[in-house]
Amino acid sequence: MDRNSRSVSDYRVIRNVTVVGSVVDGLLALGKLTGGIFAQSQALIADGIHSVSDLATDFLVILAARHSSQEADSEHPYGHGRIQAIATALLAVSLAAIALGIAWDALSRLSGSGELMAPGWLAVAVAAVSVVAKEAVYQYTIRVGRKLDSGLLQANAWHSRTDAFSSLIVIAGVLGVMLGFPWADAIGAVGVAIIILYAAFRIGREAFDELIDTGLDPSTLTLMRETILSVPGVIDVHELRTRRMGSQLLADMHIHVNPLISVSEGHHIGDRVMQVLEEKFKALSDVVVHIDPEDDFEMPNPSGLPLRSEIEEAVRKTLVSSNSGSRLFTTGNFSLVLHYVGVSVTGEVVVALPSGKSGEAMRDESATLSKKLVEETPLSDVRILYRG
Repeated sequence: MDRNSRSVSDYRVIRNVTVVGSVVDGLLALGKLTGGIFAQSQALIADGIHSVSDLATDFLVILAARHSSQEADSEHPYGHGRIQAIATALLAVSLAAIALGIAWDALSRLSGSGELMAPGWLAVAVAAVSVVAKEAVYQYTIRVGRKLDSGLLQANAWHSRTDAFSSLIVIAGVLGVMLGFPWADAIGAVGVAIIILYAAFRIGREAFDELIDTGLDPSTLTLMRETILSVPGVIDVHELRTRRMGSQLLADMHIHVNPLISVSEGHHIGDRVMQVLEEKFKALSDVVVHIDPEDDFEMPNPSGLPLRSEIEEAVRKTLVSSNSGSRLFTTGNFSLVLHYVGVSVTGEVVVALPSGKSGEAMRDESATLSKKLVEETPLSDVRILYRG
C-alpha cells in the first residue's frame, strides 16, 4: 500500500473511532453539566466542561485527520501529515487554558470568594457512569491508535482516560462533602484541573517534538542501525537522521560502501537497505540513502579535485604523445574509470588488446605508460587494462 492509500485508509478508521467517542462525550457532557447543576457539585461541573472539551477535541481530530490524509502536492511534497501535530498542539494549549480556569474558580471558592457547593448521591451516580463509559472509550481508541501508530488518536484516547480519572476525583470529592468536609468538592475540582493540565503537557510535548523534527528514541535508532549494517556490502552507516510526520516515519542516512565498486552496485546496495528498513519498520514511509565511498566525517572529499572532463583530456594528451608505438593509443580510443578516494583520484585506463604483442612486452609497456600518466595527469595511481 502506497503512502497516500495508507493515509486515506487511516483517516477512515480514525474518523469512525472518533465518531463513536464523540457520541459518548456529548451524552456525558450533557449529563455531567445537568447533574452538576442539580446536584450542586462544582467538581462535576468542572468534569462536564472537561467532557465538552473532549467533544471539541473529537471534531478537531476528525478535521485534522481528514486534511492530513490529502495527497502530496507541489507545495507540500512530503504530504500534509504535520496537520495532525499542529491540531494536537492546539488541543494541548486549549486543555491547559481550561485546566487553569477550573483551578482558578475552585481556589477562589476555597479562599472565601465564592460559595462552596453541597453535592449528593446524584453527582456520585453521574460520575460513576462517566468512569465506566470513558474507560471503555479509552480502551477502544488506544487499541486502534497503537495499531495505526497515530499520535493524534492516542492523544485523544488519553483525553478519554483523563476524563475517567477526573470523574473518580469527583466521586471522592462528593463523598467527602457528604462525610462532613465542605471543601472536598472544591479540592476535587482542583484535582481535576491538575489531571487535565498534566494531559495537556504530555500531549503538547509529543506534538511539539514532532513539529521541531525530534528524532526517534535511542533504542529504535540502535535497531535501525543494526538493520542497515546487516545488508551485505554496507561497511558502516553515519548521519542517520529520523523524524515523524503524523503516523509516518521518515529517515535519511549515509552508508559507506567499497569505493571501487560500480555506481550501479552501490545503488543496488542502497535499494536493499531501503527494502529491509521498510520491512522492519512498517511506519517508515520515506527513506533517503546517500552512498559514500568512504566515511566523509573522517576523510572529507575536497572540492578542489578535478572532474572527469579535465582528467580525460589530460589522459588523452598523454596517450597521443606516448611513444608506445600502439596505433590505438595515438587515436585516443580508450575508456576511463575513475575512483575518488580521500584526497586523490585513481584511475583505470582501458584500451584494446594490441595484436602481436608478447605478455612481457605488454607488461613493460603498461608499466611505462602508467608511470607517465601519473606524472602528466591529475591521477595519483593508474592501472592499464586491456579489452579483447
